[in-house]
Amino acid sequence: MPSFDEVLKEAGEFGRFQKRVFFLLCQTGVTFSFLFASVVFLGQAPDSYWCRIPGATELSERCGWTLEEERNFTVLPLRLGNGSSSGECERLDVVWDTSISCASPVAHYGNHSAGNLSLAACHDDWVYKQPHSSIVSEYNLVCGNSWMLDLSQAILNLGFLAGAFTLGYAADRYGRILIYLLSCLGVGICGIIVAFAPNFTVFLIFRFLQGVFGKGTWMTCYVIVTEIVGSDQRIVGIVIQMFFTLGIMILPGIAYLVPTWQGIQLAISLPNFLFLLYYWLVPESPRWLLTRKKGEKALKIMHDIAKHNGKYLSPHYSEITISNEEVSNPSFLDLVRTPRMRRYTLILMYAWFTTALIYQGLVMRLGIVGGNLYLDFFISGAVELPAALLILVTIDRIGRRLPFGMSSIVAGIACFITAFLPEDIPWLKMTVAMIGRLGITMAFEIVYLVNTELYPTTLRNFGVSLCSSLCDLGGIIAPFLLFRLAAIWLELPLIIFSILAVVCGLLVLLLPETKGISLPETVEDVEQLS
Repeated sequence: MPSFDEVLKEAGEFGRFQKRVFFLLCQTGVTFSFLFASVVFLGQAPDSYWCRIPGATELSERCGWTLEEERNFTVLPLRLGNGSSSGECERLDVVWDTSISCASPVAHYGNHSAGNLSLAACHDDWVYKQPHSSIVSEYNLVCGNSWMLDLSQAILNLGFLAGAFTLGYAADRYGRILIYLLSCLGVGICGIIVAFAPNFTVFLIFRFLQGVFGKGTWMTCYVIVTEIVGSDQRIVGIVIQMFFTLGIMILPGIAYLVPTWQGIQLAISLPNFLFLLYYWLVPESPRWLLTRKKGEKALKIMHDIAKHNGKYLSPHYSEITISNEEVSNPSFLDLVRTPRMRRYTLILMYAWFTTALIYQGLVMRLGIVGGNLYLDFFISGAVELPAALLILVTIDRIGRRLPFGMSSIVAGIACFITAFLPEDIPWLKMTVAMIGRLGITMAFEIVYLVNTELYPTTLRNFGVSLCSSLCDLGGIIAPFLLFRLAAIWLELPLIIFSILAVVCGLLVLLLPETKGISLPETVEDVEQLS
């Protein structure tokens, strides 16, 4: 009775059929990157806003003021009288009444000076020149509420974390393609609800759910692709990351052309409904069908794969066995029970956490450093393409460990240098920052591959799921770390990033080299790696 890998080799390990499915599922990387990085454009800081004094609406109507005139009569006197106040988070502690002069309203309150009037903190009374340009102006995420923008991205990453466990389990239980299609439907529906959320609470709830389903699409498409190709085609996981990068490059173009955050949200969510057509184009994973004792269905799909690839399966292939069985109910203790497994697990968990935190931090940092956001974001995405190409060139020639470790160290050094470069040499600061982005992107993509190759077959799915959950934890922490530290000093997050990255690079060098070796089957095989 032949094994699945033997049948796959005869049907074609990466023929026309796999290439078609691979290309179709790779599109998921584009839409997932939209969701992953959209906060940079959904949460853009408004160009101009100020705090409205109670009664100003009625006074403006009586006096016939425009918004600009209202601002000139109320905010500008505040700035002149109290130089420490910008009028954005504070207002004059007065209430306009109908007897006030339209020509000089502040004069009514004595001494003709706003400097003699007390101030009050602003609460939900902000006025924006472009009220629907971003979620910041839509839900008043300014001043004391600015931390809520951090929360919106943290909630998305919390959804990723929940999706990794719930939908990862569901995909193992109910099938890859079923969970993939349901996840695509969920992302689309939740994305529409997010766009029309009546308040910030509803926005957060459905952004969390969009994160859950988004992670479901990304995980299952990745698994389907890797399960229908031969064991020698491990680099397809790296290539699929290039479509994620393509999405990063397309996103600023969408944001530039669409003027409102609701429009951007719909533009990045609606394409997920197109993936429902894959019901007729992408089959269930035959490898999964075998694990569920559905050998006849798996064999039928293998005959279809062979036919599309121009191959022919021998008629005596009436049954297929799968030699790799998962251990029942694996636990975290299985990953740390032996010395080398324990070392590899702890290093990989730190690497996942660090690379995700730094990568997401550098992406979101583009939204607060000034400059041309759309162009800078596009360039930073374009820099990621050479990262994937460098990985493809080096991992089968040099190995995994050295590119992994050195890319992290280079990213850390680049972040540190960027923090101290003067602002009056923007091209140099941008160049060094892009080297940092290139380095951390390489590390972020290689960790997927190394994590898979360092765990035995009996613990591989569980180990990769557990370690990669630290990626989502890093994503939850990243917005708070970035925005709160940047409020102290704009470059302070880069200093933290540099320390984390260099430590990660040094730890990675303690891992064994996996280039050219067979995937370990048992824990004993892992313990023998050097």
